[in-house]
Amino acid sequence: MTLEERINDDIKKAMLAKEADRLAALRAVKAAILLEKTSGAAHDIDDAATTKIMQKLVKQRKESAQIYTDAGRGELAEKELAEARYIEEYLPKQMSADELESVLRAIIDEVGAKSPADMGKVMGVATKRLAGQADGRVISETVKRLLA
Repeated sequence: MTLEERINDDIKKAMLAKEADRLAALRAVKAAILLEKTSGAAHDIDDAATTKIMQKLVKQRKESAQIYTDAGRGELAEKELAEARYIEEYLPKQMSADELESVLRAIIDEVGAKSPADMGKVMGVATKRLAGQADGRVISETVKRLLA
């Protein structure tokens, strides 16, 4: 069963269980997938592309929650964070900071990076290898710290 099929099945389950927040989150994922399918040449979307779409949606929701929190709208921020949690259930487990650092040290040794000027080499390999397992910004910050 593909990730998209799993989401469609869970939409039906959320409707039957009358879980409004979960249903809203899953419908947003389905809408984003359909939009991606109809936007260009890619008619079939694999699980990797679906995961990327969901990561983008989670990031958007967390940013929105931060904006709502800053504006004193806690109830809206909580709704956004709840939707982000529902979407995150379908994403691969994120690496801990220690795991990420050890993998990045291995990549730095593999690439032969010595200074911050070599960050591009490291990031190219790291973003491909760690796709879906760590946030790009966290990877970048960790690589900067390790190369400094």
